[in-house]
This record gives sequence, C-alpha cells and structure tokens, in this order.
Amino acid sequence: MDLKERIENGQATVGVLGLGYVGLPLAAAFLSKGVPVIGLDTDSAKVDCLLRGKTYIKHIPDETIALCLSEGFQPTTDFARASECDAILICVPTPLTINREPDMTYVVLSCESLVPYLRRGQMIILESTTYPGTTDEVMRPILERSGLKADVDFWLAYSPEREDPNNPDFETVTIPKVVGADHPEALAAAVALYARVIRRVVPVSSTRVAEAAKILENTFRAVNIALVNELKVVFTRMGIDVWEVIDAAATKPFGFMRFTPGPGLGGHCIPIDPFYLTWKAREYDVASRFIETAGEVNTSMPHWVVMQAMEAFSRRGRGLAGARFLMVGLAYKKNVDDARESPSYKLWELLEREGVEVSYHDPFIPVVPPSREHGRYAGRPSVSLDRAGEFDAVLIATDHDGIDWPGLLDSAKLVIDTRGVYRKPNPKVIKA
Repeated sequence: MDLKERIENGQATVGVLGLGYVGLPLAAAFLSKGVPVIGLDTDSAKVDCLLRGKTYIKHIPDETIALCLSEGFQPTTDFARASECDAILICVPTPLTINREPDMTYVVLSCESLVPYLRRGQMIILESTTYPGTTDEVMRPILERSGLKADVDFWLAYSPEREDPNNPDFETVTIPKVVGADHPEALAAAVALYARVIRRVVPVSSTRVAEAAKILENTFRAVNIALVNELKVVFTRMGIDVWEVIDAAATKPFGFMRFTPGPGLGGHCIPIDPFYLTWKAREYDVASRFIETAGEVNTSMPHWVVMQAMEAFSRRGRGLAGARFLMVGLAYKKNVDDARESPSYKLWELLEREGVEVSYHDPFIPVVPPSREHGRYAGRPSVSLDRAGEFDAVLIATDHDGIDWPGLLDSAKLVIDTRGVYRKPNPKVIKA
C-alpha cells in the first residue's frame, strides 16, 4: 500500500517536529480527527510539561493538552521514534542572523536528526517560513545522506504555516493550506494528508511556489505596515493624527485595506521574511529595493519612538538620563504571550542607552523568557500597573485588551503612546 492510500485509509501516523506555536496546534488538529501523532522536540522541559497535561502557550489551555493525550498524543525527545511516522511535519524557527541573513540552523539540525531514522515510503514536509528553494536546496541534500533518494524512496513537500495566535476568527483547521511538491505523487500524498484535517487544501505546482507564496503574504503585510509607519512620522510633523486619518480612510468600502502603525515589527514572520526574500534575490542579481526600503522603515521605528520621548522630556526641561520608564507590553502583538522579535526589546535597549531605567508590565508574560538576542533581560519580572505613578513615563508598546487604560492615564505622569490607545488630545499623552 502506498502512502496516499495509508493516509486515506486512516492508517498513517503523523510526526510533528517542533512543538511550539505552530507545531502544537497542528498536532492537536490531527489528533482531533483521529490521526495518531508523535510529537518530537529537543526541549525536555516542553515534553515533560505536555506529558503532565500542562500547556506553555497561553491560547492553548491545559484542557486541550489533556484531550490530546487522551486521543493518543505521544510527545517525546526520542527522535528514533521518527521511524514510526509515515509523515513528519517540521515546524521549527527560521530566524535571522545578527547580519540579518537567513539562519537555517534549526531546519538543518532537524533534517540531520531525521537522517538515521528515515525509511522508504515516508514523507517529510517543511512548514517553517523560508526563502524559495529551501526544501530542494537545503533539506534534500541532507536527507539524502540516509542513502535514500528524495521523490524516489521518500517524498518531500512544503506547506507554509499560517498560524495567527489568539485570532478569534480563524484556527488551524479553518485556514486554507497551501501545499507544494516537486513530484505529482508527493503532492497527491501531501494534499491527502492535510485534507484529513484542513477544510480547504490549495495545491501548487512546486515547493518553490509554496515557499514564495508564504514570503509574498508576509512581505505584503510588512510593506503596508512600513507605509503607515512612515506616514505616522510624516503626519506627526504636520500636526495630523495618523489614527484619525486611518479611521477616515477605512470607511471606503473598496480599494483600501486597513493597516496600523506601531513601534516596529514583531513576531516570527513579518520582521524576518522580507529579508529572506531580499537575500535570495541577490543570488539572482536582482535588487529588491522596494522591500529593502520597507524593512529599513520598520526597523527604524523604535529609534523614532525614543526620539519622540527625548523631545517630550526636552520640552519639560530635562533629558532622558536618569528617568524611570514603565513599558507596557513585551509581547509582539496584543493578547498573546509571544515575545519573539518583539520591538519592545529594541525599545528597552535604546532607552537604556540613553540612561533610562526600564521596567515592564505584561499580563501575559509574567517573566521575561530566555532568548538568543536579549538574554540579559531573561528572568526580569513584570511590574504591577498599580505602580505606574512611580515612573516618570509609561510607554505603551503593546495594547493588550483587559488593561484599564483610563485608569492608567489617570495615574501616569506621562504616557508615550505608540499604539493609538488614546485618541483624544491630552497634555499627558505623547503620540509616538
């Protein structure tokens, strides 16, 4: 029996490599449809947590983990169990290096960890966002070290994750799934696999097309966010409230899509993916100037916010040195516990360079998590908003729901608002 038949007959076991914000919801989706899932992760603390029926992701409750276990979920750090899987979905980070170039470390290590256990008839699918060509140019050579040949002995495919944590309108099973492969049988098997759990599967002609589609999605957002970020700077100098302008423009029922400015970009996709594309474009002697300019605008926003703070303090007859700031929000967007690539870290760093003592408050992140780039902040606790009046300024970096924004304004001495929380003019509020 071939792989597609095993999938359609309900006899296939799925392996999910990487049990984070993408992998864990994906595993839950397959389990909910009766598909056996083996979860692979190098982090023993995560695996132990799951085996106890506990979560480590805010929008996935303990009850979901307990249900997954009851449905046969098998989280493990033993990669030898990959041999038991008919399809293995790789859901690992694809960050940037310090030089803002693609860092394929996690993808490479994942493939290397599978080589000893790869067997004929398996399918390996990458879900991590990356540049066009990764599946064929990076994964294929590593996996073929097993002595097996891709698209002959085992199948390769690419299907980009489209998770939007804590989105009330969409979840894993309701978000259409793009799937690409470089062999028709591989594509048919991959489509059959995802069709078991996803309502709409969208096949495309190759892994490169699927990889490029994901890059386009996120570059589109990055470019448009850069536009409103730049307009925020321009309109501020003109004395115009950019938020009122956006509200007005958004009343047009066609030809306009609402994007909102902020203190910079965050998350595991939008701040990263355009740089993946510009890096790959250079290989083909193509200059992606428009995308690079958008990236420059977005990465400059934390600097602009700090400049606005400096001007506000200057007008009040003092500098930033020695000031105490309370930064509200460490998460990269509202109502999530994910701080990856959050612009809050850059704001924190820039303010400290100016001699500011920075504390933070985030109801979803009680303690700063470990990270590669900002490890020196790890372990610092969130400060209660009841202490807002003790600080020289409150900087709103993330506009979480559930915060008493009117009460915060009453107690704060000065508010630097990067998210448009306060729309009415107020002498306490500096819009940045």
